[in-house]
Amino acid sequence: MIKKITYGAPFDTEAVTGAYESWQGELPYFSQEEGRKFSYRMAEEDIVFGLGENVRGINKRGWIYESKCSDDPNHREDKRSLYGAHNFLIVDGKECFGVFFDYPGKLTFDIGYTDRNVMLIEAQTGDIDVYVIEGEGPEDIAKQFRGLVGRSYIPPKWAFGYGQSRWSYMNEDEIREVVKKHREAGIPLDSIYLDIDYMVRYKDFTVNEETFPDLAGFAEEMKEQGIHLVPIIDAGVKIEEGYDIYEEGMAGGYFCKEEDGSEFVAGVWPGRVHFPDMLNADARKWFGGKYKVLLDQGIEGFWNDMNEPAIFYSEKHLQEVFEQLEEFRGINLDNEASASLNRLVGGLSNNEEDYKLFYHEHKDGRVRHDKVHNLFGYNMTRAAGEAFEELEPDKRILMFSRSSYIGMHRYGGIWTGDNLSWWSHILLNLHMMPSLNMCGFLYTGADLGGFGSNTTEELLMRWLELGIFTPLMRNHSAWGTRRQEVYRFTQTGSFRKIIALRYCLLPYLYSEYMKAALRDEMMFRPLSFVYAGDRFARRVEDQLMVGESIMIAPVYEQNAKGRYVYLPERMKLVRFRGPEDRKEEVLEKGHHYVDIALDEVVFFIRPDHLVPMSKGGSCVEKVDFDHLGLLGFVEKEGSYELYDDDGYSRDYESPSHYTQITVDAEGRISSGGEGSRKEFYLI
Repeated sequence: MIKKITYGAPFDTEAVTGAYESWQGELPYFSQEEGRKFSYRMAEEDIVFGLGENVRGINKRGWIYESKCSDDPNHREDKRSLYGAHNFLIVDGKECFGVFFDYPGKLTFDIGYTDRNVMLIEAQTGDIDVYVIEGEGPEDIAKQFRGLVGRSYIPPKWAFGYGQSRWSYMNEDEIREVVKKHREAGIPLDSIYLDIDYMVRYKDFTVNEETFPDLAGFAEEMKEQGIHLVPIIDAGVKIEEGYDIYEEGMAGGYFCKEEDGSEFVAGVWPGRVHFPDMLNADARKWFGGKYKVLLDQGIEGFWNDMNEPAIFYSEKHLQEVFEQLEEFRGINLDNEASASLNRLVGGLSNNEEDYKLFYHEHKDGRVRHDKVHNLFGYNMTRAAGEAFEELEPDKRILMFSRSSYIGMHRYGGIWTGDNLSWWSHILLNLHMMPSLNMCGFLYTGADLGGFGSNTTEELLMRWLELGIFTPLMRNHSAWGTRRQEVYRFTQTGSFRKIIALRYCLLPYLYSEYMKAALRDEMMFRPLSFVYAGDRFARRVEDQLMVGESIMIAPVYEQNAKGRYVYLPERMKLVRFRGPEDRKEEVLEKGHHYVDIALDEVVFFIRPDHLVPMSKGGSCVEKVDFDHLGLLGFVEKEGSYELYDDDGYSRDYESPSHYTQITVDAEGRISSGGEGSRKEFYLI
């Protein structure tokens, strides 16, 4: 059951699909003060799930979080916000309910930080819609919420392949070399990402003809090798006479303006830029239409970046700083003066005061940006998604974003931003997966190996052993860091086998993704969602259920030779050292120490469950989805519902996409349904 309670005059974020009448009773569970503060007294056993992309564990108790889309690459435990604003929580304990605070400005979630037994949510104003969801348990509540906010984005099947990216692939020949090295080493690969270096001086929807003289021809050349090029698009439009995007935006009045009506000027990669007014429907349609420039050259995927929006400086604040710097000239820079100087210059980037300088023209009237800050990245990706539906109505286009708000999950996925090559960020990657799934973001993953800092061979290998299960599987690193393409390390053969296993698992992973998307369910679940009555399962923060059959328990500590694992029931442990090297053993319910070699992928299969697997391939196009092996743990009768489609069209609903598979205790296989033309065998 969903109850909507309205306070004041909320801004329509369009996160919720459909119309819900406001409930006239009191807000359940919470005490409400001043129209903008909501408190809930937690019991000792309560677990708080949610908040999507954020720091710390799966259970969010004990810290204070902010819903404020932030360009911050230092994802440490002391941070309160990252790139997304995902205002959905589930409380599971003495009571079980979900709550969504549909509010586009800054929200503070004090979940037992000030008082360990009190959750206090505070908005900046009293204009807010609150949705309270009651159900049979956390998983049912999450499903109801997903129904409230709409179906998750569905990418093309090739986007489930392995992707290689780096900020600093400068030209066609460098990319050719990266592809050549992967193919020579037998490492499967489906995509190469183009960061800002492919553009002309970082200008959106331009291509540097000196380094990429024929993008259309190059894209076709790559497709012949099974590779898709995926360029980046940034939020800021360079201010430059003669640049068509700038001139069209000015002529149409499509850029965000200051209070006096002049265009807001900020600095990002190209220098001085204007921001398209992503909350203005006309500006959104104009900007979305510009993706056609690259679609027409054979591009089938994009990633949107810098769309919090990130601001290196505002023109107005920069001038103020220049004036204040004169005061430091010639003085003795003692401790206090040095600190003041550093604060002055360091405060230029992403300064909260800058977000109060510009406005949006929304259908409901003019609104200052900071009041609706969390909607910018969402609507940038919405602009692209709506354009794709018009420009490519019968084709799926890959799209994911850095910044997001609930509702954006209908138009694209996200990657978890500029992480670091830290062991703790493997665990953070794991923690985010179920929280993001709860909020509708299914197509997601981290920069494997870490974006910033310098990775190690061991770190990258352990991270890939988690990454083979995440829908977005991309190795991405920053300019100036150690090169981390897997063929550059000594154990190339081990990397090849790990990535090859991803392609073997694709029939299962793609099937589980599609069923989760089409049925408003989660692909990644905490153990407690599945084993609700198990008190130990409620405590586990470093293992996840992936789909209906598999439990994963990745290694995330340096020099570890294995790890402790809790099994909520009897399970089959499966060890892979490559697709052809598999060992199995059955472990009883309880606590176990499991040895896991550095080059070994380990996962667990539930009783009477199956995992369909292919024989792999050099790219997704080469994977045979019609002749599948069945890996299972069959005690009485194992069953599995397989979803498969062509991976490109938007025809998701056909019964022909489903096959019901059963295996009995004697190993006899039967299959039925309109998709039963597939062939299966035991492995």
